[in-house]
Amino acid sequence: MITKRIIPCLDVRDGRVVKGTNFQNLNDVNSPVALGRYYSASGADELVFYDITASGEERKLFTDILTEVAKNVFIPLTVGGGINTIEDFDRVLHAGADKVSVNSGAIRSPSLIAKAAEKYGNQCVVLSVDVKRVDGVFRVFAKGGRENTGKEALSWIKWCVENGAGEVVVNSIDTDGVKKGFDIPLLSAVCELVRVPVIASGGAGSISDFVDLFREIPSIDAGLAASVFHYGEVNIASLKDTLAENDIPVRRL
Repeated sequence: MITKRIIPCLDVRDGRVVKGTNFQNLNDVNSPVALGRYYSASGADELVFYDITASGEERKLFTDILTEVAKNVFIPLTVGGGINTIEDFDRVLHAGADKVSVNSGAIRSPSLIAKAAEKYGNQCVVLSVDVKRVDGVFRVFAKGGRENTGKEALSWIKWCVENGAGEVVVNSIDTDGVKKGFDIPLLSAVCELVRVPVIASGGAGSISDFVDLFREIPSIDAGLAASVFHYGEVNIASLKDTLAENDIPVRRL
């Protein structure tokens, strides 16, 4: 049986890991290098690194910090932020990324997904989607959740997977940082729609939230979180022990 993945997320701004609520009010947490090293040694299955202001500031991702993080982690590393061209894929892959996450860049230039998949393979292309309910409809947001694109999220995700995205990270803005559980209705809808790995992001507040996620959506592949790991509210080893006790398959040290 395929094991479920537990993935800490490093939201990086100005060289530091930050975290907020509903994509707002960001607070400093720690060094991304120190946190990356810690998670790599603590049983995390993968690590996600987002340069969260790169797209909004219309600049390229800071690869110097990424390179230092990549040197200190020994688990798969997904990197996103300011990915707009094939050259951007090249830069972050050469800096140590294993997979590349696209969001705003794909919205601006949808052909980027197919081009990257053709060059690097579908498994390298991760679609990251920031989703928020607007008048009862799931809408895609860009630039770190600040800009409503008007796109309907489910049709956008389906199109991107059909055109080469090999994995989908679903970031629920509605539940981000609230710590009251993952966005089960949104995630269920995505899992019913696509047949590539889906990663749940936004809303984890306790170990039980992860248990609920994998129980309610057996087909979901991974749970991603930030603050509950950063602040020590959830210990990865303890989380995996509890998941295993609930017959949810996980990799343990």
